[in-house]
Order: sequence, then structure tokens, then C-alpha cells
Amino acid sequence: MRWSTWWRDMPGPAKFRLYTRLTLQGAVVAAVIALSISSGGPRPVVAIVLAGIATIAALEARTELATWPGATFRRWAIPASAAVLTAVWGASAVVANTAGSEAAIEQARVAGVCAAMFGALCLISFSRHRWWLVVALSVATGFALGAPAGTELRVMSTTLALGLFVVTTSLLTLWGLRIVDDLEHAKDLGAELQLAEELLRFTRDLHDVVGRSFSAIAVKSELAAALSRAGVADRATAEMDEVRALAVESMAEMRQLVRGYRDIDLEGEVAGARALLSSAGCALVVEGDPAAVPSEVHELAAWVVREGTTNIVKHSAARSATLAFGRSGMSLRNDGASDAPKERSGLLGLAERLATGGATLDTVVRDGEFILEIHWETA
Repeated sequence: MRWSTWWRDMPGPAKFRLYTRLTLQGAVVAAVIALSISSGGPRPVVAIVLAGIATIAALEARTELATWPGATFRRWAIPASAAVLTAVWGASAVVANTAGSEAAIEQARVAGVCAAMFGALCLISFSRHRWWLVVALSVATGFALGAPAGTELRVMSTTLALGLFVVTTSLLTLWGLRIVDDLEHAKDLGAELQLAEELLRFTRDLHDVVGRSFSAIAVKSELAAALSRAGVADRATAEMDEVRALAVESMAEMRQLVRGYRDIDLEGEVAGARALLSSAGCALVVEGDPAAVPSEVHELAAWVVREGTTNIVKHSAARSATLAFGRSGMSLRNDGASDAPKERSGLLGLAERLATGGATLDTVVRDGEFILEIHWETA
């Protein structure tokens, strides 16, 4: 249950990264098992297993392919893996050239080609001249493991084909991981850009609405001070009365601006929630009519939709969600919920906001669903 909850709560990009890395390492394990079965002897099995372990260690040493990013053995894992793979390849070449039986020679070839293939996957794929190195490794493997004479071309072509395949696979894996990272980064940048645009709009509106009034207040205050010093008390008093009126008007305009900035529309929030959840891979079903919500709690309901949608995107891996409206309350439920959800500041703030409007908030986790229920019969 703990593992299923951990997987369900993991964000989609993190799932893809983990799946891709485990798939690549699983392919190495599968190749080790298949080659060990077909090798036909205990000695090549040991060599193949050692080569597989070295390959997985080298892959874990790569930050972009590590299943456990915090691994502490990265500094020595790649040199050690290279040494093990070279030793297996060299030992296979020695056996292939000195063994007296055809079976022992063929077993040595399998282990040597396996070491070359794994070296291409975990070492050559990350080098600058990878394609030339694959060709050079294939030629060297062909001559080193081609005993007796006449089999060099067969070993060389087999190594080249396998080497090109594993290098291409490695590059495609890295490309897929980079695409996911770029998309996630673009999503974060989009959210930051929207926030910056909203702050810019609010700053511009604040300047336009309040700047003129403050300028008039400053000018009239200077004029009132000058009139007072000149002994024209009546005009100075009139100017100060106008300053007071401008200050009151400016406060009213500022309150109206802030109120307009904070007001949200229920139907607009429902449409925004549908678009946001869809982009996150979650389908939203709306039951009932938002217009059925009493007008006095429209703003509260809009805040519920906004915060509830944000909660789904940030804290779950939901694939479906249902938003239901009624005259006495509403609910928002989604799948992909953890069995023991933590308290979240967003929901605590929403509960406080609802309490000021006479509504109540309840959260329930049942059958893998997180249910957010709002009741406003006392609103």
C-alpha cells in the first residue's frame, strides 16, 4: 500500500523519468540474463554478470540517468566500471586466442562482445566522438575475438550493429528526458510570466488611478501653504477642503481597484480549472450548474474552485476530477489521492475564508479519492 501511494502521489514528469531510467537498467539486466543462458558455461556467466553490474553502476553515476540522484559513489563508479569492462573484454580476447576447444572460444566471444556492447552503452554514448569510437571498438573486437582466422568480419559486424543500437538507444533516452525537463521548465516559466504580467497590470492600474490624485493633492497642499503664509486664510481653508476631498476620493478609488483585483468570477474559475487540469492530464467533469449557486456565495465558491484545482495539480497525480454544484453546497473530488494527506496551507487559508462567509469545509479521503466538500446552508 505504501508503494502504491508513493507512486500515485508522484508527479507525471517524475514518473516518466523513473520509468525511463528503470527501463534502461532493466534492459541491461535482461541482456545479462539472456546472454548468461546462451553462453553455455559458468566462466562466461561470471564475466557477463560482472559486466552488467559495472554497466548499471556507470549508468547510476550519470546524473541524468541515476535512479537515486543522491548517490555518493559517482566519482569512482565510472573509472571502476571502465576498468571492469576492459578487464572482461581483455580476458575474453585472451581466452579466445588460447583456448583449445571451439566451445570455449565461442563462450569467450559472447562475453567479449557483451563487454563491448555494455561499454558502448554506459561509456561511449557520453563521449564526444561516440560514433568513431563505436567503429574503432568494433574493429578491435573483431580482431581480438576473431580467432580462429576467418571470423573477424562476423564478430566485427555483430559488435558494430549492437554498438550502434545501444548508443542510439542511450541518446534517445537522454533526448526524452531532456524534453520532459524542458517542458517542466517551460511550465514553471509560464506560471512566473503570468504572475509577472498580473503584477505589472496591477502596478499600471494603481499608477493610473492614484497617481493623478496624489499629484493634485501635492499641488493643492503647496498652494494652501502659500496662501496661509500670505494671510489669505479663506482661500487656504478652501484649498485644504479640496485636499481632503481628493484624499477621500483617492482612498475610494484605491479600494475599488483592490476589490476589482481580488474579485473572481465563478464561471471563469470553472473554465480556468478545466483548462488547467486538462493541461495536467486530468479530465474535469462538472455536475450541476454554477448558476444554481446562491449569488451571495458566488465569490466563496469561486475561491473553492481555484484553491481546489491548485491543490489537485500540486499534490496529486489525478487523472479525473468531478466538480459538483448545488444550492446548499458543492464538492470537488479527484482520484490519485494519498491515504494520509498532509495539512496544506492553501486549504487552511480557504477554510478561514469560508468561515468568514458562514460556510464550512470538510476533506475526506475514501477509496483513493480526495473529496473537498463545502456547505453553505448557514451562509
